[in-house]
Amino acid sequence: MSTDKAYKVLAKQERISNNQAKALIDRGLVYVGDKKVKIARAEINEDTQFRVDYPSDIEIIYQDDNIIAVNKPAQIDSYDIQDAIEGAELLHRLDRDTSGVLLLGRNRAFVEDAINEFKHKRVQKQYVAWVEGVVYETIEIDAPILTIKKGKAFSKIDAMRGKKAYTKVIPEEVQGKKSKVRIEITTGRTHQIRVHLASVGHPIVGDEQYGSRTQSKHMLLHSSKIKLFDYEFEAPEPKGIARYK
Repeated sequence: MSTDKAYKVLAKQERISNNQAKALIDRGLVYVGDKKVKIARAEINEDTQFRVDYPSDIEIIYQDDNIIAVNKPAQIDSYDIQDAIEGAELLHRLDRDTSGVLLLGRNRAFVEDAINEFKHKRVQKQYVAWVEGVVYETIEIDAPILTIKKGKAFSKIDAMRGKKAYTKVIPEEVQGKKSKVRIEITTGRTHQIRVHLASVGHPIVGDEQYGSRTQSKHMLLHSSKIKLFDYEFEAPEPKGIARYK
């Protein structure tokens, strides 16, 4: 019985490219029976039947011929949502642990126009988060960010090599030594909100990568509102964000 690499067998079965198949395996979405396929290059029988566990229960806020607005759950990769909606292309990304409004385009012309809006900082984005410590006044953070993308992406403040980034943090509520804040950003650097908040001593609750010491199922950051062209979308806060424990 002949064998081939798992991602190649999957690509043939699902009629997708080798790269798409490898990405599905790398994201932990591919199973044989109840066992997850962990190594994309593992040798496997060519007649193996895979099961791709695409994200379910994707809540579509709005859709038309140009755009789809999704309320992304936490702990799902933005690309998994793109893969699950036929003919859709991401206009931006949210970190895996970030919930909220995620936008996808439906045709090439619109996608290019929309990406240009993001590039020129004409998209209005608002988030909510629970952070460590007490925030009692508005904080404006204007610190350049450098992202290192070797393996797992990591960003840091770097005045010399960093790219311009601006974050505005507005207090909303305090519970003990935790604060709920509203966040507005005009730039979209990798991990921008997380790095900026950590840099002023208020890492996002559950964000262990950037210094949170509070155990949480996931990071408490939510993309609440976004405005692009004449479109404006809002995603209701999940329970863990709307009300802290």
